Amino acid sequence: MLAQKLAVVTGAARGIGLAVARDLAASGCVVLMVGRSAETIDHAARQLRDGGADVLPHVADVTDASAVAALAARLRREFGRTDILVNNAGVFLEPHDFALPKAASVFTVDPELVAATYACNALAPLRLIQALVPLLRESAGGRIVNVSSGMGQLTRMDGSWPGYRMSKAALNALTRLTAKELEGSALKINAVCPGWCRTDMGGPDAVRTADEGARGIVWAALLPDDGPSGGFFRDGQPIDW
Repeated sequence: MLAQKLAVVTGAARGIGLAVARDLAASGCVVLMVGRSAETIDHAARQLRDGGADVLPHVADVTDASAVAALAARLRREFGRTDILVNNAGVFLEPHDFALPKAASVFTVDPELVAATYACNALAPLRLIQALVPLLRESAGGRIVNVSSGMGQLTRMDGSWPGYRMSKAALNALTRLTAKELEGSALKINAVCPGWCRTDMGGPDAVRTADEGARGIVWAALLPDDGPSGGFFRDGQPIDW
């Protein structure tokens, strides 16, 4: 029987996901690092293992229902449970030159691009929650973290980038829905905004590092039994929906 906590981190090949995998491993977890490309996720896992981390790579496109089912089957076969799910994989497919917001106007954006964004940022976490909650229930205190964004806050919603904004607002709604249906159980779920980070998605002008963005996600993944559920956080502090 696995003595350590088992964490699943999607989008773990680089950026925030890689930092989260590293930090969860440093906290004593076994981490299954999920990525779409065998080459990149194997390389990322090897990097962390060379530093002493207990991590395993897993190749899966989380927008593919059969790939999510295969991931759940591996977890049940090899470990019998899951303790932490970090839904970090995400895309920002619209032009995101923040100096030219109208390049991604609601009036001109391709609806198919919006649908593709939604498939990864909102529907994939739904699939993963459906597939892994039975395994998370086998844990003494399972945790789900949905990596969201302040760009999905309805209270601060601005124009432009409808695909990304709508998908993150939907992810926040999924967080609230799931928390309500988990009431009374030991399972906790929260949404976390890591802030604007210098990653492939965030670009070089972002104000935070991936390491800084990862900290709030790791905090939510390792919440104590009396920690919150159904909230939206940045740096461990609640923010408005």
